Amino acid sequence: MSQSRHRAEAPPLEREDSGTFSFAVPDPLMPDPSKQPKNQLNPIGSLQELAIHHGWRLPEYTLSQEGGPAHKREYTTICRLESFMETGKGASKKQAKRNAAEKFLAKFSNISPENHISLTNVVGHSLGCTWHSLRNSPGEKINLLKRSLLSIPNTDYIQLLSEIAKEQGFNITYLDIDELSANGQYQCLAELSTSPITVCHGSGISCGNAQSDAAHNALQYLKIIAERK
Repeated sequence: MSQSRHRAEAPPLEREDSGTFSFAVPDPLMPDPSKQPKNQLNPIGSLQELAIHHGWRLPEYTLSQEGGPAHKREYTTICRLESFMETGKGASKKQAKRNAAEKFLAKFSNISPENHISLTNVVGHSLGCTWHSLRNSPGEKINLLKRSLLSIPNTDYIQLLSEIAKEQGFNITYLDIDELSANGQYQCLAELSTSPITVCHGSGISCGNAQSDAAHNALQYLKIIAERK
């Protein structure tokens, strides 16, 4: 069956009053993994087929982190499906990608076929970091940020922002601007994959300083948002 036919048959997305999207779930939504032979399980392929069936954009996978000693590497991959995401970890890039897909499938498999389901109910907190979740987060790093001064000399703002991003489930992308500022400084944008997306500008006498300034400004913004009632 062609992809175009899949898209034609997929139920349309409807926007609810809350601003979330909902869809009618077909029966069955997907094969029961417990009834499939282990050697036939392919979560990456199954998730792609599910996206095609509903007329969604295909899942996108991004390697977000790589660490650990040489003999025990750990990879972190982020899977995005429409405006939602899941994170998978593994001893290889392939395993991390597979684990991210499995998380999505596990949540979709819990849907009752008779119900009209909101996507936010399906993926739970997979919307990532929203302003609501940020304000109500019990996370140690974000609550430390609320109590901290961001004017202490020699603070590693890039590292601090990275720790908060890991805790709160969003990604950071630093975009260096080729053009110098009006006063001859390097420029950088820090993009946070929060919901909505946050972009903060930074400048400095070097690319590294510009990134640090952008991270500092992003922290200032997150601090303001997190402290709002």
